[in-house]
Amino acid sequence: MIDGLTAPQFSTLAKLKEVGPCSQNYLGRLIHYDSATITGVINRLKSRGLIESIVDPLDRRRVAIDLTENGRLVADRAIAAVKEVSRETFLPLSPAEHATLTALLKKIILR
Repeated sequence: MIDGLTAPQFSTLAKLKEVGPCSQNYLGRLIHYDSATITGVINRLKSRGLIESIVDPLDRRRVAIDLTENGRLVADRAIAAVKEVSRETFLPLSPAEHATLTALLKKIILR
């Protein structure tokens, strides 16, 4: 993975890129990480300057996690790299085979 990202760090950045600012708890649920795991991932990404905490000005108890500008750039590059690896991986499959494999993988993931 680019920039030394781990798989959990990549999935965290990619999900933030997809959904925008959200609570740490909600983010963890979206990517199926328990509280301890998402806390560690968030702390490491913060220390690298890729994400930041934003306090809600109307309710200071509410804190959202969001990508920094550098975090957006890294997320974009990482997502592009994953898309390229996926494209190369699935190149031997016909469009119908690719659709079938994708459907089967989604069935496993979303159960």
